[in-house]
Amino acid sequence: MTSVRAIASERDIVIAPASGGHDFGAQMPLRQVRLLTGSMLLLFAAILIFVAADGLTLPMRFALMVFATTLVCWTIFDLPETPVALAGALALGATGTVSEEAVFAALGNDIVWLMIAAFVIASVLQASGLVERLTFRLLAPFRRVSSLFWALTLTISASAFIIPSTSARAAIFMPVFLGLTAAIGRPGVTRALALLFPSAILLSAAASLTGAGAHLVAVDFIRRSGGNAPDFFDWALLAAPFGLITSLTACGLILRFFLGAEDRNAQFETAMRDERQPLLVQEKTLLAVTALIVLALATSGLHGIALPFVALIGALVMASEKVSGMPFRKALKTVEWNLLLFLAGTLVIGEALMSTGTAALLAERAIGVLSLVGKPPAWLVILFTVILATLAHIVVASRTARATVLIPALALPLAGLGVDPAVLIMAATLGSGFCQTLMVSAKPVALFGGMEPPAFTPSDLMRLAAMLLVPFIGLLTLVAVVIWPLMGFGA
Repeated sequence: MTSVRAIASERDIVIAPASGGHDFGAQMPLRQVRLLTGSMLLLFAAILIFVAADGLTLPMRFALMVFATTLVCWTIFDLPETPVALAGALALGATGTVSEEAVFAALGNDIVWLMIAAFVIASVLQASGLVERLTFRLLAPFRRVSSLFWALTLTISASAFIIPSTSARAAIFMPVFLGLTAAIGRPGVTRALALLFPSAILLSAAASLTGAGAHLVAVDFIRRSGGNAPDFFDWALLAAPFGLITSLTACGLILRFFLGAEDRNAQFETAMRDERQPLLVQEKTLLAVTALIVLALATSGLHGIALPFVALIGALVMASEKVSGMPFRKALKTVEWNLLLFLAGTLVIGEALMSTGTAALLAERAIGVLSLVGKPPAWLVILFTVILATLAHIVVASRTARATVLIPALALPLAGLGVDPAVLIMAATLGSGFCQTLMVSAKPVALFGGMEPPAFTPSDLMRLAAMLLVPFIGLLTLVAVVIWPLMGFGA
């Protein structure tokens, strides 16, 4: 994923001496500054891990070094996430930190298969145009701009349960955006809609277990740490209200601060298509199969069939030519294999941190350090976790990478202060879903912000993020401190 550092590196940026200062030979390009900084950090980490730290076994040292190296590569060097994650996994296998079988088994992890099935289902829905058509049909009764925005936010939020990738949802909803802006024909509304679509897509992803790869990483960590990992239905109960409320909050802020009263109350007529045309037999079949898949996923705790099996069965049915007209091999070509390989690599890194006892040791030593200043209340620990997780997207561009970093380095150590690890893991993961401050923070933002002519400016995005930041942090902290314990999670 592109980041600010990548854009900066493509420009001819140099670090020049101040006027009147000394020129130390030559001006230094920014990429060389990053290379020097990252190398020094890695050298410091190696000295700390292999020389200064005591009480660590060799596998622990290798696990920590690989973890530190991947973090530096993702943040300072700005290297592509997937090759870095795979290189880290291979290094762990080559050094014996984890078994070679564990490295290859990550590719067969049930999480990976669940995502493969979800991508196949999403590709069929995208190719059929069913989501786009249903969206237009749902929005057809709304003729006022403000009403349209609220209805659109609810519609986008619902899509998180059937489409596993925020990038795929952005691509699916792009024709809807273009159709609406053409029908309304107001530049101010176009800007506001361009801000609403990626905001609702990113924030509502929190609602579904398959809404982001980071959620599956979190469930894996909860399971490995001995907690009761939520299934598809449990995750929705815990996180869907938060995802919906934050999406609606973003919608309200956009309506209030990015649209004038005239634009908010403007009336329009849709001439995009005849939404009254009945659904075709094939479309009805796809809709029924999709509903059955979601129902089966939500009730996996009752029928006992694992989520990946349910999703794979649904994918095979959906990608049948008799059902959708789309060959299975064509559906497989749309799977984001890059994301799946990245997910597998991060699972191996997480496995190394947990199986070697490194995460437990980090937690133990963090408790020792923090105990010197006293034991803070649980709500303060959760608030601190949420704040760091929410701001982490400025440093680590990938949502899954943020979860891989934040859970062992932040959530698990802080859990030693008396907070349930599962609560901190969930809070850190949902907090990492805030990723709309910069154009390059997430693919949906880049997609809607990269149109010609630009629909909104970076300052518009920064302004929206600044207004949304405090409500997002406050609500997530409230949910984790008050609501989840009342639901029996982390109590």
